[in-house]
Amino acid sequence: MPSPRRSVEGRPLGASASSSSSSPGSPAHGGGCSRFEFQSLLSSRAPVADPTCARLRASESPVHRRGSSPLAAPGPSQGAPLPEEDRMDLNPSFLGIALRSLLAIDLWLSKKLGVCAGESSSWGSGRPLMKLLEISGHGIPWLLGTLYCLSRSDSWAGREVLMNLLFALLLDLLLVALIKGLVRRRRPAHNQMDMFFTLSVDKYSFPSGHATRAALVSRFILNHLVLAIPLRVLVVLWAFILGLSRVMLGRHNVTDVAFGLFLGYMQYSIVDYCWLSPHNVPVLFVLWNEP
Repeated sequence: MPSPRRSVEGRPLGASASSSSSSPGSPAHGGGCSRFEFQSLLSSRAPVADPTCARLRASESPVHRRGSSPLAAPGPSQGAPLPEEDRMDLNPSFLGIALRSLLAIDLWLSKKLGVCAGESSSWGSGRPLMKLLEISGHGIPWLLGTLYCLSRSDSWAGREVLMNLLFALLLDLLLVALIKGLVRRRRPAHNQMDMFFTLSVDKYSFPSGHATRAALVSRFILNHLVLAIPLRVLVVLWAFILGLSRVMLGRHNVTDVAFGLFLGYMQYSIVDYCWLSPHNVPVLFVLWNEP
């Protein structure tokens, strides 16, 4: 009685084993190839256990396209926060924005007010008057004039005042040169370097030495000389007009003059605190001792 277990072609399964040794062109071999191809197709749909293939398939996913390569070794830059010094400051401080805005306004206003900066400027004809004001606030005429008056003075009160004025002028030169050397701010681009008595320290702009000297001398005169009210007003106007002339000539920016006036006003407080007299520094007045 034939066995119920038969192959697809109607032959017994036992015959298929014996036909595996037949020639490649036989029908039995063709059926074996069909079964092998069918099993290979089924096995290709099974999950891949090869780790290399798994990594290649994972690299094609949208998640890995947006991120870094999955084959790269994990490092401190993947997922770890950057150090504080390596981060870009995308939110500058309010103080930094305010300072940059103030600097931009200062440069713009200084250029607008530089109406006497050159002969071809809108107020170029007023340069001689501005340069005369420049000479009136220069340090060398003030130092030479103070030394001459000190040598010609015949009263102790006058000598004391002139000695302290000389001390104030020397202090002003020292502080202005020190601040200019530290800040090193260049003069405005529209400035023409045609000043009298130009020294090497004057290539810097901040603060204005003329403005500091004008504020210092005007406050000194108002506190130690008895003047009528019109003369006192003229002294104050001279200080402010001299500071304004520095911007009109293009020598300084507005902030250079504003800080210079403030610095000169405060310098007198130092001079008044360290006031020199024959009682505390008698060595300085020994040249005028009467025989």
